[in-house]
Amino acid sequence: MKTVFYRKERPGRAFINPTDTVVPVSDFPNICVSTYSRKIIEKFAALEGVEVISHLYTANGAIPIYKIPYGGSEIAFYMSPVGAPACVSCFEEAAAMGAEKFVFFGCCGILNDEAVENRLIIPTGVIRDEGTSYHYLPPTEELQPDSHSTEVLKSCMEKYGFPYACGKIWTTDAIYRETPQEIAAWKEAGCIGVEMEYSALLAAAAYRNLPLIQFFYGADSLDNPTWQPRDLTDWGLSGAETYMTLAFACGLAM
Repeated sequence: MKTVFYRKERPGRAFINPTDTVVPVSDFPNICVSTYSRKIIEKFAALEGVEVISHLYTANGAIPIYKIPYGGSEIAFYMSPVGAPACVSCFEEAAAMGAEKFVFFGCCGILNDEAVENRLIIPTGVIRDEGTSYHYLPPTEELQPDSHSTEVLKSCMEKYGFPYACGKIWTTDAIYRETPQEIAAWKEAGCIGVEMEYSALLAAAAYRNLPLIQFFYGADSLDNPTWQPRDLTDWGLSGAETYMTLAFACGLAM
């Protein structure tokens, strides 16, 4: 199954750049963690010693960026908007403020229940079925994370005893157009999860030469005759400590 995007490469400096509007933040931590769950972010924002150091601004309002002391260092974290364009825009702006290493995590729909079995997911590659990544890298059907980031993620999962599954991710822009034919085809191609941001983030990070780690936890399942929401509406809150602990550990180990 092939993606539908075929863009000619148009090299050159962007007309608008993050540094045109974003002012660097003094003492911004070089490690930055982000997830898409407001509930997880609010839980950690309420911890002692956490402070707001800046904001990301969108038409939907301001998104606080927090700083937390952790492991003898300091780590920034914020709630990422859902969807590739908004997610990458905030990633770009956080980098312009001073972040140098990024760890993202979020939920995904499960395409292969047998392969995942309630384990965390380490992506081995990603299908580019969205539009944003093609503005950062030349057209290819897939992207792969760099081997060093993958080894850091595996090492941290093993250190903390978190079981994991490895497989490809399918990134799509349209959750209401995940057809049975597409689901079956991408599962056959080795995809075990589907979500909306990873391929765009990976492309943007590669273009900006910024280290990026991302892992996933399963939420709903598309690997059944009918859709199973499961714990999708929990927004990851039940596993918040596990996910943030792993994300912080990865950031420190990068």
